Amino acid sequence: MNVINLSQNNSLLNQFVAEIRDEKIQKDRMRFRKNMERCGEILAMEISKTLEYENRNVITPLGNAVTPMLKEQPVVGAILRAGVILHQGMLNYFDQADNAFVSAYRKHHADGSFEIALEYLSCATLENRILILADPMLATGNSMVKTLQQIFNIGKPKHTHLACVIAARAGIELIAKNMSDVTIWACAIDEELNSKSYIVPGLGDAGDLAYGTKMQY
Repeated sequence: MNVINLSQNNSLLNQFVAEIRDEKIQKDRMRFRKNMERCGEILAMEISKTLEYENRNVITPLGNAVTPMLKEQPVVGAILRAGVILHQGMLNYFDQADNAFVSAYRKHHADGSFEIALEYLSCATLENRILILADPMLATGNSMVKTLQQIFNIGKPKHTHLACVIAARAGIELIAKNMSDVTIWACAIDEELNSKSYIVPGLGDAGDLAYGTKMQY
C-alpha cells in the first residue's frame, strides 16, 4: 500500500486546506465547499499522473498533434454525503469518468457509541478498472474498509485510489492491515483521534460544514 501526503510539498493546496480547517472561515459555507472542490481538482491532477496513457492523433486547423491521452477512464466514487463536493472537484478533471456512490455513515447510539451503516451502493462496472474513491476525512478507517469490502463484492478494480483531504494515522494503518492494492492520497495527515473518533486537529464534521447539521437517528 502506498501513502502520498501532498502537504509535504509547498503549494497552494496547503492554503486551501488551512482555510478548510479555520473555524472562522468555515462559517462561510460556500467558501468551505469551494475549497473542498479545489482539493478534489488537485487530487485528481496528482492521481492522473499515475494512470496509463496512449498517444492519439488530434487534427487541428493547421495540422496534426500527437498527444498522450488517458487509455481508459476511471470510475470516480463518492461516499455520501461528505464526499459529494470532493467528488465534484475530481469530476471537473475526470469529466468523462464513470461514477459510483456509496452511503456510509456513523449510526450513533444513546450511549455515545456508533456503528458503520451502509445503506446504498450504485456503481459502474469495476472489473479490471481504476477506482478513485473520494471521502474528505479518513478517521478510524472502519467505514472505508467496510465500504471497500462491499464494493469489491461486486467487482475487483485493477487498482484503488483513496482521495482524502485529511487522513488520520490510525485510519491509514487500519487500511494497510486490511487492504493491499490501495493507494491513499491525502492533502494532509494528522496524528491523533479524540475520544469520539474525530481527527485532531482535523476540521470538524465535513458533511455538516458543507451542507448543514443533520438529525441523529
